Amino acid sequence: MLVGVPKEVKNHEYRVGLTPTSVRELVHHGHQVMVETGAGGGVGAPDADYEAAGARIVDGADAVFAEAEMIVKVKEPQAFECAKLRAGQVLFTYLHLAPDPEQTKGLKESGAIAIAYETVSDARGGLPLLAPMSEVAGRMAAQAGAHCLEKAQGGRGVLMGGVPGVPPAKVMVIGGGVSGANAARMAVGMGADVTILERRASRLAELDELFQGRAKTLYSTVDAIEKGVQEADLVIGAVLVPGAAAPKLITREMLKTMPEGSVVVDIAIDQGGCLETSRPTTHAEPTYIEEGVVHYCVANMPGAVARTSTFALNNATLPFTLALADKGYRQALAEDKHLRAGLNVHEGAITYKAVAETLGYDYTAPEEALGISY
Repeated sequence: MLVGVPKEVKNHEYRVGLTPTSVRELVHHGHQVMVETGAGGGVGAPDADYEAAGARIVDGADAVFAEAEMIVKVKEPQAFECAKLRAGQVLFTYLHLAPDPEQTKGLKESGAIAIAYETVSDARGGLPLLAPMSEVAGRMAAQAGAHCLEKAQGGRGVLMGGVPGVPPAKVMVIGGGVSGANAARMAVGMGADVTILERRASRLAELDELFQGRAKTLYSTVDAIEKGVQEADLVIGAVLVPGAAAPKLITREMLKTMPEGSVVVDIAIDQGGCLETSRPTTHAEPTYIEEGVVHYCVANMPGAVARTSTFALNNATLPFTLALADKGYRQALAEDKHLRAGLNVHEGAITYKAVAETLGYDYTAPEEALGISY
């Protein structure tokens, strides 16, 4: 298979779909790889490293999209990239379609096969290709929130860990999954007073065991959120409904009760955000203020630590990339129900139920789209 890697184009997005190490694995399996010049520069992987791994370097993304049978990216394709996709071409990347009707429309019209990292599953019910970036985003959320709390950034002027005689910042983390647990871990490490809200009783028990009293846990309800935001210096929104738009758990009215200069970091912004007042921002302009509260809603947080993020992501995605290339997408998806869960769009059909329901499209089961039966 001819696999193509274009350079990422989102604001301050420095990650790359394949590292030179991953390219070498694909070449070792008998595949060809073409990489847009400069694609790996942001992670310290120059063109020469890709050439040494067996890749062909090409100028511009047009050649990559025109020739490659499978495109491997990091972030969702922008409108002009969707226009370059063609019928039958495989796209393997993060998509986050539910809050993005324009991208969904573009992918439908392209006739391409779009497989989303974030909905590939595993035998334990986890999301193995989302987890590495959730870990990064969670860990970054605490440090981003700490920075935003500084007075010069519009914050309250509160130090996360406090000092002797002065209490630490109060941090509320909504969601105890991978990103939430990692955010809490970093906040606890900074010395903050941390409370985690979670709806799954089994997960609450796991978090209680994990933190051994260093962080408090609460069952997540409207009442708990409403009361919690009134005292919080920093709120980290880390909720996830796989493949679907994030629920709006903090309303504007709740926001009005928060202390002046408090901070919210919305990790769920890729899926539309979990605050009524959230809107995507970039690393160039990461924050804005609503109702006196600093909002940090960067939609590609892990892009700021591109080298760490890219290698962590490739560790997770490479086995699936190899399967798609070695077997062809139809056989790979037919044989692996967990990879098949990543199929969101197939030749114009919406094949992920939450996306179809959210955006008002007819849903086609992946098995039906692929013409397989069990």
